[in-house]
Amino acid sequence: MSVVDDPARPAHPARPLTEPRRRPASGLFRAFWRWHFYASAVVVPVLLVLATTGLVYLFRFQLEPLLHPDLMRVDHAQGQLTQPWQTQLGAVTDATTDAGAVARVVSFTEPDSPDASTRFTVETTAGATRDVFVDPYTVRVLGSLDPDTTLSGTAVRLHADLMAGRIGDTVIELGACWAVVMAVTGYVLFVRGRRARRRQRAAGARGAGWRTWHARTGAFVGAGLLLLVVSGLPWTGFWGEQVQRFATDGGTSMWAEDPGALSNPTSTLDESLPHSHHAVPWAQGKSPVPQSDPKTGTEDDAEVSVANLDTAVEVGDRAGLTHPFTVALPSDERGVYSVIGYAFDDPGRERTVHVDRFGGEVVSTYGYDDYPALAKVVAQGIALHEGRRFGPVNFWLSALLCVAVVVSCVTGPVMWWRRRPRGSGSVGAPRGGMPLAASPLLAAVVVALGVFLPFFGASLVLALLLDRFVVRRVPALARRLDTVG
Repeated sequence: MSVVDDPARPAHPARPLTEPRRRPASGLFRAFWRWHFYASAVVVPVLLVLATTGLVYLFRFQLEPLLHPDLMRVDHAQGQLTQPWQTQLGAVTDATTDAGAVARVVSFTEPDSPDASTRFTVETTAGATRDVFVDPYTVRVLGSLDPDTTLSGTAVRLHADLMAGRIGDTVIELGACWAVVMAVTGYVLFVRGRRARRRQRAAGARGAGWRTWHARTGAFVGAGLLLLVVSGLPWTGFWGEQVQRFATDGGTSMWAEDPGALSNPTSTLDESLPHSHHAVPWAQGKSPVPQSDPKTGTEDDAEVSVANLDTAVEVGDRAGLTHPFTVALPSDERGVYSVIGYAFDDPGRERTVHVDRFGGEVVSTYGYDDYPALAKVVAQGIALHEGRRFGPVNFWLSALLCVAVVVSCVTGPVMWWRRRPRGSGSVGAPRGGMPLAASPLLAAVVVALGVFLPFFGASLVLALLLDRFVVRRVPALARRLDTVG
């Protein structure tokens, strides 16, 4: 991603490779090429991590059962019936209590196929989270694992913030912002440099094949990259927070609010479910969770709990939620059963029903139809980002895009390595200044991009100031970075 062929560059240099070249500083091609080159220094490491971890996450439902077949796969006979979910919950409670490791069972997730196990998520007394797997036919506890240490769990954590908290989130957001610059400049270079690439291929120039691969792959990657960046920005700490604040001031939100849960909420749905990427629709994560009413289950002034896990699943089934369900279990004596129909491949069908733990009545129900308009747009964008909105087509295009991003991240640095000016002390960056003063439209686009992506704007101003007041005043730095004088 770092370099594209230069139509002004001869196929066979007349000067020694060790002699630094002086190229003209004018021309949009060289200016865009230079910005593409330096943007890649920020973007390539970030994109390489995001594309690799994104590919793992796409195939998590195929990979994890292969890596943990003893926990996630079970034998079953044709027509064999599963045991009650409450019975399986009791087996998990007994097994983990005997081991002295569990504080409470947090959630239950239905098997997604006849040969899949039931998953219960528990919180240990030490504050850790483990997934416990149960054979739904024999009620045998198969074992447990830490979801953060699985291949897909590690991929999710790296993809989210490089496992470095706010610093990692900032690095990813900065890389995403400059990825927009790299994609746009890449298209300019792709169009303007096509004749030069053709000439170099015809002449058998060294590296012509790499340049062609990089350009053609980038042409596919660019549009998908812009889509992924835009759809992924709501996850970022700074941009997402600012947009939500702006949306709130305008009377809307990127997240859903459950009207029936606002009277006396206990927590949000995300807080009820650790590792909620397994089950909670993105737009519902910050939705408040209501409380149960003990009066709904009273008989002769004595509280009688009549609802259990099977009751909650039955209520969710009657409500038409999409299987497989995940049920967040009551966190305390006033908690509810939150039955979540994720509707994996269609955000328009995702819905949650909160079930009173005493009377088994529906406390509140809400879903996509209740979302603000902005939350609907973001929910659709997130599904597209995760490769699950349009079935296999979306899935395989996303997988191909991840592979293409990796190819671009490899071919770009290889191209730079093959053409770098050895022995000159220069990084070999294209020499060219962006004529913003002479191009008002271009200047307006850059300013607008800086406002829309504050991290890009701030980092661009910092880079320009360093170039103006530091690099240009230190001849050694100017030569090394190929700064236009």
